[in-house]
Amino acid sequence: MPVARRVLFFLMTNFAVMLILGGVYAVLRHTGILPEEGLLGEWLPLMLFALVWGFAGSLISLALSKTLAKRAVGAQVITQPRNEVEHWLLTTVQRQAQAAGIGMPEVAIFDSPDMNAFATGARRDASLVAVSTGLLRGMRRDEVEAVLAHEVSHVANGDMVTMALLQGVLNAFVIFFSRALAHVADAALQRGSDRRGPSGLYYVFVIVFDIVFGVLATIIAMWFSRQREYRADAGAARLTGAGPMISALEALKRSHPPQLPEQVKAFGILGGARSLFASHPPLEARIAALRQL
Repeated sequence: MPVARRVLFFLMTNFAVMLILGGVYAVLRHTGILPEEGLLGEWLPLMLFALVWGFAGSLISLALSKTLAKRAVGAQVITQPRNEVEHWLLTTVQRQAQAAGIGMPEVAIFDSPDMNAFATGARRDASLVAVSTGLLRGMRRDEVEAVLAHEVSHVANGDMVTMALLQGVLNAFVIFFSRALAHVADAALQRGSDRRGPSGLYYVFVIVFDIVFGVLATIIAMWFSRQREYRADAGAARLTGAGPMISALEALKRSHPPQLPEQVKAFGILGGARSLFASHPPLEARIAALRQL
């Protein structure tokens, strides 16, 4: 996704958040649940808190993603190739990055018996592509090249940025609606009493709604994550051909499940099950999609 489209996506999602929150405010005010002074006294600060706090975590994580990923897996960035494999990795990623229209990513290797790879970074022109030693040992060169193309396609598609923006929007929704509905529920239970301010039940409601809306937000985020895997597979097919990418996925089917740290698990090449909470589609579904190209 080009930078202009990502910025437009950011603005539109923020506008959508504010529009829906404004609609909720109007309904609550019209029904008398929210007093006239509620917007300035309570709801506007809550809206701002939800937006700022909701986006803060995801954007900070995005900004620190390369540093955190390197530390999480112990990745060693290739600066000066020490052998033929490292030289091949650099030249392959450089060629693919030029074809995809992005800046040259940092290329790293991390020591792991699992066959896996991931890409991360806050900008398309300052990203990181990392592969495991297990992947280099367990796949043919054309299969490794397809995996690299998959990761480069993630970068070219702006998946890390888009995922962070989406997560920020979802966070804002969860924070606002869990507290707004907790306030409404608590106020309804206190109607007719002389008590002012939230009762202890308000905090119980907040926890319950946080869990409910958090689960729904996770389902949405994981659905988007699965869709971007299909797009990255298609991008790899454009760069290297569908055959090598299918062969790489077949090789992953024969390997044991990899264990990436949680910080980069959603960005790995392998993973997925038939579940609403899976970050990757099943390998069989990805292979079937590639065969239709």
